[in-house]
Amino acid sequence: MSTAQATWPVFKSKLVSRSEIAEETMAFRFGRPPQWSFKAGQFVDITLLHPPETDAEGNVRGFSIASAPHEETIMVATRMRNTACKRVLASMPLQTEVQIEGPFGDLVLHNNSQKPAILLAGGIGITPFRSIVLRAAHERLPHRIVLFHSNNRPEDAPFLEELAEIEKQNPNYNYVPTMTAMEQSHSEWAGETGIIGPAMLSKHLKALKASDPSTTNAIYYVAGPPGMVAAMRTMLVDWGVDEDNIRTEEFAGY
Repeated sequence: MSTAQATWPVFKSKLVSRSEIAEETMAFRFGRPPQWSFKAGQFVDITLLHPPETDAEGNVRGFSIASAPHEETIMVATRMRNTACKRVLASMPLQTEVQIEGPFGDLVLHNNSQKPAILLAGGIGITPFRSIVLRAAHERLPHRIVLFHSNNRPEDAPFLEELAEIEKQNPNYNYVPTMTAMEQSHSEWAGETGIIGPAMLSKHLKALKASDPSTTNAIYYVAGPPGMVAAMRTMLVDWGVDEDNIRTEEFAGY
């Protein structure tokens, strides 16, 4: 470990549980040390210790923390690609020990509650936003939050029902899931369809500030695959959002 990393917490933790949260998508919950803390939106590095198999991608992965700071375990979630690391995570016995390092990152909710938070997630990029949204509801934060979440189908959407349910707890929060490939779905869907774009944003954000349809006073957060993040940034800038008000995190290789 380098000198710059020496102050980062590093600890051992055991796998407490795992569950499927969407097709080919799993959540993993690890024990949380009593004195360890993080900010909603941050991430950790998880290292497999003595795994039964490995490959060129190695035994370390960075994961956004999907659990909120008030929750008892450290939850991460990921698409289950066919790599050695993912196979081991999916099959290793409960109570298997891993190494966790962190937290890292600054994709956290801004302090000025007068500025709305507009969250744009693609697929598994929803994980840091689950943490932020649950924290806001739990702490009764005054921030106005609108979460847009793009997936191919409802079957692919992690935390879909839970994120919708939080609207009942937090009157300052709205959840806008959208599906881009409903022709491939076996589920019924009455919500939005198509990609997140200016028309969809205008439709759902117009109530934030009637005199400012583009909501340029808001802070925009974007998380998802690199292509989605780049497209959303370009779209937002073209729409009139100041680049200083855009914060992003790419989920590569998921």
